[in-house]
Amino acid sequence: MARLNGLSATVQAADALTARITDLDELIQLSQSEDDESLLADVAAEAGSVSRAVEKLDLEVLLAGDYAENDAILSVHAGAGGTESQDWAQMLMRMYLRWAEDHKYETTIISMSEGEEAGIKSVDLEIKGRFAYGYLRAERGVHRLVRLSPFDSAHRRHTSFALVEVMPVTEEDEDLEINPDDLRIDTYRSTGAGGQHVNKTESAVRITHLPTGIVVTCQNERSQIQNRELAMRVLRSRLIERQIEERQAEQARLKGEHVEAGWGNQIRSYVLHPYNMVKDLRTNVETSNTQGVLNGDLDQFIEAYLRSVPESV
Repeated sequence: MARLNGLSATVQAADALTARITDLDELIQLSQSEDDESLLADVAAEAGSVSRAVEKLDLEVLLAGDYAENDAILSVHAGAGGTESQDWAQMLMRMYLRWAEDHKYETTIISMSEGEEAGIKSVDLEIKGRFAYGYLRAERGVHRLVRLSPFDSAHRRHTSFALVEVMPVTEEDEDLEINPDDLRIDTYRSTGAGGQHVNKTESAVRITHLPTGIVVTCQNERSQIQNRELAMRVLRSRLIERQIEERQAEQARLKGEHVEAGWGNQIRSYVLHPYNMVKDLRTNVETSNTQGVLNGDLDQFIEAYLRSVPESV
């Protein structure tokens, strides 16, 4: 049913676009017979809007794969560098929350570990909406920030790194079985904000998947049951993503390509000093509007990546 609903939405969007193009054609013919500047302005505005809608529908063709239309879990992990990198991780979290808001996606902070002085050590975000994973998978990798440090008394230039992971959210009945015997589940008291209830009861949950060593924690909900359900959802997503990476690595091996994984996968640089520039190192797309990007304007990078490396997951 989810697949059917997705295909129906695509057909409806195409039909609506076809109707708009027909109306635009009639408007163009009318503008040619009448010398009306306001009518010409309407034609130009509608033509631009239709063009963007066509590009969006065309881009969805590149969102191939079994999980492209699924919700996503996006995780940000601060790299080495203490407070500096933890602040950068928080900036990235804000950037993705703004991007999701602009695209009318629903967001939930599943788990977050705060830094000692500022920023965050890590965060898991659930982003709900059609094609959330298809778009956001373009953001996987290491993000580098260069700026004058607000935490350095000498105001020197610092370089910070953060790792972004993106995983699809899947239904429990899909092709992934988790053996309960492979799990170690620990409960403990939550830390940080939340009031007396979360701090005095063992509502936080930590799940360790023994065969892979994957550890997932969740402490944001008041109920241990809710935290456990969220943690299991994240674990499923991480295991699915692991399967995807293994399949892609095997495909690359068969093609004779070198696959470099982990922290070496730097995908984008954000430079705030000595000049303003955000550059994607995979597609060479760049912009000097650094504040716009940090406020969630990521579509130019995501679209360029999907058009240059259409991937099936």
